[in-house]
Amino acid sequence: MALWMDAESEPITESEKADLDAIAALKESAAIELKEKGNEYVKKGKKHYSDAIDCYTRAINQNVLSDSENSVLYANRAHVNLLLGNYRRALTDAEEALKLCPTNVKAHYRAAKASSSLNLLNEAKSFCEKGLEQDPDNKELKKLAVEIDSRKREQEAREAQVSEAVGEAKNLLSAIEDRRLKIGKATFQELTGLKKPFLDKNNILHWPVLLLYAEVMSSDFIEDFCETDMFAAHLDMMFSESCPPLAWDKEHSYTHEAIELYYEAVSGVSLSKTKLLRYFLEGTAGANVESISEEEKDGTHGSTYDYSAGQGSSRWIKVNEKRKLHDVLKEPNFIIPGIPVFYVVSKTSSFYKEFKGGKWSPPP
Repeated sequence: MALWMDAESEPITESEKADLDAIAALKESAAIELKEKGNEYVKKGKKHYSDAIDCYTRAINQNVLSDSENSVLYANRAHVNLLLGNYRRALTDAEEALKLCPTNVKAHYRAAKASSSLNLLNEAKSFCEKGLEQDPDNKELKKLAVEIDSRKREQEAREAQVSEAVGEAKNLLSAIEDRRLKIGKATFQELTGLKKPFLDKNNILHWPVLLLYAEVMSSDFIEDFCETDMFAAHLDMMFSESCPPLAWDKEHSYTHEAIELYYEAVSGVSLSKTKLLRYFLEGTAGANVESISEEEKDGTHGSTYDYSAGQGSSRWIKVNEKRKLHDVLKEPNFIIPGIPVFYVVSKTSSFYKEFKGGKWSPPP
């Protein structure tokens, strides 16, 4: 019987050939019926989408339809996978449909739609263009092409912003390294937010600086403290006669003549290159960038600094206000806590003795 013949063998008799033709005709009829049944399932809605996929798959597996007919089946299955959100499967099916029939406009559209959903915008644009070559007036393809072009422009703009942010962060990292400054884990971000230093066009660093009044843990914030500025210049402005006294300073102890500035000399670990770069990228368009160049990956561990003398009163290092910010920041015992933090105390306050005696510590 022809039913059990080897698929690769030739029929010996006219009767066997007729049997094979009859089987092929039955399979073709079954494939067409499965295709129509799949179309009906699609019309019935989401609950029947899996049934539709099953019908299209079974029709394809009959292996009796022409390339153009199978292309339609793959394109139909791609359509259902799109409806289900199976975008990768939809793209695979649409591409298979196009291999079988490159002029299948619906397959071009569905390939473009799936690529767009997978954020493969270049591929999506290409599928749209090839589809429009086949059908220049296709409204759906035209509309999708406009949407994809818009998204590509937005994506390119975002990529440009990310590239700019990463470039600025790397330049900042380089400036920090050139100056041999040490930056540790950021503190007091509830007061400073995500403020970071920046480089001007002359490669000069400008720092946001936090001043903490240790006695009451109130604060002042200097938005732009140029590294070449002396502390005295900023203190002159903050404590000038034209400025009102601090609201909590009832005894008027905090005048320019009475105050002293200190930084905390502490043991700790400076941030590695990678962590420092990530820190500089916080709050920027590059905050979520995944790839870091090998250059930055080389420095994955920070350096540990041990200042055993930094205990009690000796942990507080007085700042000469005639010095420039850069000169203070590069002191070997200064690990910058994200941004520079200086503590302000008044020589005329009762708190001064406690502070100088090493009996005060910042709250945890």
